[in-house]
Amino acid sequence: MRAYAEFFAPEGHDEDQEYLWSVGQVEARAARTTVLVALLEGAIVGCVTLELDGRADAGDEPLEPGRAHIRMLGVAPWARGRGVGRALMTECELRAREAGKTFVTLHTTHLMTAARSMYETLGFERIGDHVLPDGFVLLGYRKDLQPSTN
Repeated sequence: MRAYAEFFAPEGHDEDQEYLWSVGQVEARAARTTVLVALLEGAIVGCVTLELDGRADAGDEPLEPGRAHIRMLGVAPWARGRGVGRALMTECELRAREAGKTFVTLHTTHLMTAARSMYETLGFERIGDHVLPDGFVLLGYRKDLQPSTN
């Protein structure tokens, strides 16, 4: 959750606190999705959720055929700039290909400039945004995957 804390309002903003709480519910997500972690110097420094078949939120619409979706990529502030996020993204793409997926999508926010830059250098392209009922905008990204050579 510390990886996200700087992007959300301090305590007292119920919507932000609810989202931060949901980020911490890794065990519940792991029952429905793939959750990957990165270790550095013996500590967990990064985490990402990869939706291949199941969705992190049970109420979300099912994924359309061929689609994988990446959610909640986070890297501890002290570990940023060491390739942790890139390594997690690369592993997500590998697993999506191995699962027969043809494209991968994700959402991010305007505030997450470093993440957006990384996604673009990894070949993700902007697609339509998702606007939440409260008006909050999630920026859409997509990357088409080449078939696995295995």
